[in-house]
Amino acid sequence: MPKATLEQWRMFKAVVDAGGFNQASNVVHKSQSSVHHAVNKLEETLGVALFDNDGRKIKLTEEGKLLLSRATWLLEEAKKLESVAHGLQHGVESQLRIAVDLIFPADILHAVLNTVSAQYPYLRIELIESVLSGANALLTSGQVDLAICPFPYPDGFTEELCNINFIAVASPDHPLSQQNKTLTTKDLKTYRQIVIRDSSNERKTDAGWLGAEQRWTVSHISTSIEMIKKGFGFAWLPEKLIEKYLSDSTLRKLPLKQGSSRQATLYLCFEDGELLGPAAREFIGRLRYELMQLQQIES
Repeated sequence: MPKATLEQWRMFKAVVDAGGFNQASNVVHKSQSSVHHAVNKLEETLGVALFDNDGRKIKLTEEGKLLLSRATWLLEEAKKLESVAHGLQHGVESQLRIAVDLIFPADILHAVLNTVSAQYPYLRIELIESVLSGANALLTSGQVDLAICPFPYPDGFTEELCNINFIAVASPDHPLSQQNKTLTTKDLKTYRQIVIRDSSNERKTDAGWLGAEQRWTVSHISTSIEMIKKGFGFAWLPEKLIEKYLSDSTLRKLPLKQGSSRQATLYLCFEDGELLGPAAREFIGRLRYELMQLQQIES
């Protein structure tokens, strides 16, 4: 068992931070003798001198400098531990696990996470990026608390969040981009399509695949974008996600006769609202607010 107490370490750090025993006593609201006693007791317990006192101001010994960094970490960890315990006492969860489909707008997600973290600074957030049915599979297996997924959740709560617009794109140098005609689905099928792999181990969905003669399947949208930019194939991608590539002509929207764009609906899903803690509820509330603001801007 440790012989030094947290209170003794706190007095030691207070003396360093305040610049003296008298100043520290005012900060911690204890008598100067109490602060002196705590530090002296700490030195006796450790068997090392923490301060050199030249009569005018205190100065840390080399041992004191080394132990100060450790003491600072120890006190911060103790503070975090108490905060977590306080949160648990008042029903605040210590961890929030969220599965989010890759097509969800990242800027909105990041803004919401930042707001929730500011309100619950000791909340640990685990974000799992998923594709197609992957988010709901994680929810079903109990690996996450919330899911944002392109499919409704059959065994719990489902709320429609937003629609994501997809367009068919290819490199400007790709043969599909250089045909001087309006394209059909049949035209697309004769070229390689880049498809994002369903991240669920149980349910594999080929949403968006046109039955092209050649198909490359990848795990991340960024991989798909890089392949398309290099002219290796075409793909259906979220329009918002590739705006900068369309504007600088790195990617080109394919001129389809029908179905030049498609929409996918994203849903917020969870098992039981009664089991959600304050941080999860705050995340949901902020998510709804940010999406509502986006909808107002776009309309």
